Amino acid sequence: MRKIIGSAGPWEDRYGYSRAVASGPHLWIAGCTSVVDGELVHEGDAAAQTRVAVDVARRAIETAGFDLADVVRTRMYVVDLPRDGDAVATVHGEIFRDVRPASTLLGVAALLDPRMLVEVEVECYREPS
Repeated sequence: MRKIIGSAGPWEDRYGYSRAVASGPHLWIAGCTSVVDGELVHEGDAAAQTRVAVDVARRAIETAGFDLADVVRTRMYVVDLPRDGDAVATVHGEIFRDVRPASTLLGVAALLDPRMLVEVEVECYREPS
């Protein structure tokens, strides 16, 4: 059974995607950024943007009936990796220290909004009951 989770974000309808898609024991969460109620928050602060992005993902995880402990993979896309990579990875470590998902930290040329410093993708899996 496929379940689509929306976040009412400004780009989902326009670009034809969902915040998350759950199917059986899997959950895939699209790239999350530091956008709250359609507005970017924490301009210039990669660590704070990472916390908000993971919180956006966490809400999708909970809406889908999964738990943070079900996270098996994360990807973090960082616009200025030399400057912000450690701050982004440190926040990831604070949140996922006990979960220990497979993770990738990537430097990218740009994100959708030039004020966005980081985008986070999350994948979850839970054993079927």
